[in-house]
Amino acid sequence: MNIYKSLNEITDYIDKSLEEEISYKVLAKMLGANVYTMHRLFTMIAGISLSEYIRKRRLSNAGYDLYEGNLKVIDVAFKYQYDNATSFSRAFEKFHGIKPSLVNKETKLKNFPRIVFNEDINLTTELDYEIIELDEINLYGVGITTNNDEIGECAPLFFRQTEDKYLNKYGEVKYGMITYDIDREECRKYYCLYDKKIIEFEHIKIPKCKWLRFRINSQNAKDIQEISHKFYREFLPSVKYNLKELPELEYYHDDITDFLVAID
Repeated sequence: MNIYKSLNEITDYIDKSLEEEISYKVLAKMLGANVYTMHRLFTMIAGISLSEYIRKRRLSNAGYDLYEGNLKVIDVAFKYQYDNATSFSRAFEKFHGIKPSLVNKETKLKNFPRIVFNEDINLTTELDYEIIELDEINLYGVGITTNNDEIGECAPLFFRQTEDKYLNKYGEVKYGMITYDIDREECRKYYCLYDKKIIEFEHIKIPKCKWLRFRINSQNAKDIQEISHKFYREFLPSVKYNLKELPELEYYHDDITDFLVAID
């Protein structure tokens, strides 16, 4: 399967369905993956979350409709799946920089084009991995709120701060963990965790499941981030594993890091 051809089919389908409710299950089926995997792949490869992409394409088209036609704002709002004119007007002004009621032939509007992927890209990166099954893991630690843009810098900084603060009391941090929001499109929190019970910390229980394990001969943040990027942009598009809705884990031990991704 050419993942980029499938992604082009998805963006083509989206463009033809902007005036309708778009089913994520239908998009996932086009990709041959579950909904969670589809979201993660699209976000990492396109550089924008799927919901944000759909929102911007709708607002782009809405601007054209108001510029070219003599349409009421409420009608355009409903056309592009907004529940009311207020929420549409707020989103429209944030995107275009002008209230939809003020659009005229002199207005400069923003266009967000359909994403078209290069179908000739060859995925040739080799990554050694194992499939392992781990029993339930009980972890204790602290976390910070983050997002896709900030995690590359804030996670290593938070790790150093946490280990400096608790090293004498609890020893070395054993796990790093990334959670995602309910829409599966944005990093939500990064945690530093210990594999022993610590009353003052949050308790996180990871259920028994299968994991893809990528072993990194380093505990350097840049090396870990490089494997993470390769996993989403090169490894996952070339295989047929479905991701499970669990956090990603980084297990630090013996001067190495195990990058762990849960699969169904």
